[in-house]
Amino acid sequence: MLDSLALLLEKTFLLAHFNFFSPTSSKQERCAKRREDSTYFQRGDLLEVPRTLFTHFGIYLGDNKVAHLMPDILPVLTSNRSQIQKVVTNKRLLLGVIYKYASIRVDTVEDFAYGSPILLNAMDTTLRRQPLAAEEVARRAEKLIGHIPYSLLWNNCEHFVTYCRYGTAVSLQTEQFCESLKSVIRDQRSVLLTTFIGILSMFFLGIAPSTALPTFIVPFILWMAG
Repeated sequence: MLDSLALLLEKTFLLAHFNFFSPTSSKQERCAKRREDSTYFQRGDLLEVPRTLFTHFGIYLGDNKVAHLMPDILPVLTSNRSQIQKVVTNKRLLLGVIYKYASIRVDTVEDFAYGSPILLNAMDTTLRRQPLAAEEVARRAEKLIGHIPYSLLWNNCEHFVTYCRYGTAVSLQTEQFCESLKSVIRDQRSVLLTTFIGILSMFFLGIAPSTALPTFIVPFILWMAG
């Protein structure tokens, strides 16, 4: 049961962080900013790791260390620091999203990147904002290390790094996701799609209040919103 729930939430989490919704600079500009060697990074740099379907962000603190916001359920279950400090698995992350529990933690560049290439300060061009002084950026990140309330759309890793580097917490991924969601809601065809999915869920899960009610309520809300 837990595996099925984790899989479902993983798809939802990935959708909310889909690279399709992430405004980016041109491919040439972004590729030019890729760095694999941590000796190139400067304290206060904003590091961006493109995953398969989402993007993760962190602030470089120097000495091969990165501060980044990660949902994680394990600190709720144990106080064993050696276990908590291990690389966060997908299940830990997804359960942290459900429980809305996260922490700003410090990991090595290698653990932060998780095998992916790193983009350096790419958001400077995307946001077109002047970053704060590098030492101020790093100090802001260090002051926030520890537990922090988490919201998938309103307080995620992108909000953390933009607050540290630019002084204002924003998430372009969230903005693009919300705009895309609005366009779906405005499209009356989404009502038919939702109804079809609801009927299929009733067919496979059985007719019960827990399955039948959303089948009728969700299309109605989409229809009214459209």
